[in-house]
Amino acid sequence: MGKDYYQILNLTRSATGADVKKAYRKLSLKHHPDRSDDPKSDELFLEVAEAYDVLSKPNTRAVYDQFGEEGLKSGVPTTDAVGGFSGGYVFHGNPDKVFREFFGGDNPFNEFFEAPKDPDMGIGFGGLRGRGRPKQDPPIERDLALTLEEIYAGSIKKMKISRRVMNDDGHTSSIRDKILTINVKAGWQSGTRITFQKEGDQGPNNIPADIVFIVKDKDHPLFKRAGCDLQYVATIPLSKALIGCVVEVPTLDGRILSVPINDIVQPGYTKRVVGEGMPISKSKDGDHGDLVIAFDIVFPTKLEVHQKSLIKQALL
Repeated sequence: MGKDYYQILNLTRSATGADVKKAYRKLSLKHHPDRSDDPKSDELFLEVAEAYDVLSKPNTRAVYDQFGEEGLKSGVPTTDAVGGFSGGYVFHGNPDKVFREFFGGDNPFNEFFEAPKDPDMGIGFGGLRGRGRPKQDPPIERDLALTLEEIYAGSIKKMKISRRVMNDDGHTSSIRDKILTINVKAGWQSGTRITFQKEGDQGPNNIPADIVFIVKDKDHPLFKRAGCDLQYVATIPLSKALIGCVVEVPTLDGRILSVPINDIVQPGYTKRVVGEGMPISKSKDGDHGDLVIAFDIVFPTKLEVHQKSLIKQALL
């Protein structure tokens, strides 16, 4: 004979949703292994959790009321044109999960302190004088990968999320999509955190998690960012490293900078162009960092005799 979930919770079949919650609250506290000395507490705690999981949801309760445990778990005939059976109910087997979701938080007993073990003493969802505050789920963090062009000019990013939302009945939930809009401020640093409060999954006894996007720089073919500065490597031949040249550098906003190099370019030499780096996001005056140009000097693979002679005359 199948399980009688109503009997497990000491209820009749006419019990309301509030009656189911009240019975589970009482019996889960009574049989919790951390609070009960009964050697069968683990088994009883599991039974109470499964009974509540079935009877607290209108759809599973309706199937159970009509077909019993066997029909609930084996599947019941569907009413579609091709016939068949619906998928059966499977309890996940984790009574602690049911307990945490009901009371809110990872450790509901943090709210009880030295509450008596008798569940009839008026313990609500925490403390001795009523319901404890539900605890918020930990934040959900996701990377927000941005190009340097998007960070340089500022941009708008629309991020689609899927989250569980409670239905109007207060017991069931459904998955719904939502678009979150991020106004990227010019100059945001890698690691900047953008928080959307309480946009995580909803539940009957929890505070939805915050969703946090963390800015990450995408690799760029020309530049690397160092704080508010931009680093660029110019490739020049040895001759220009010695006699000087003009280096043309494209910018993130589509301009071409012509940068004169009058010094002898030695290994490790850099040229700093003030104000041509990334915007400084906290600046009220629109200030920018600098462009720092490093050099890759290309040496000739061979020299003719007369070329060597000229170099000797010039350098020695």
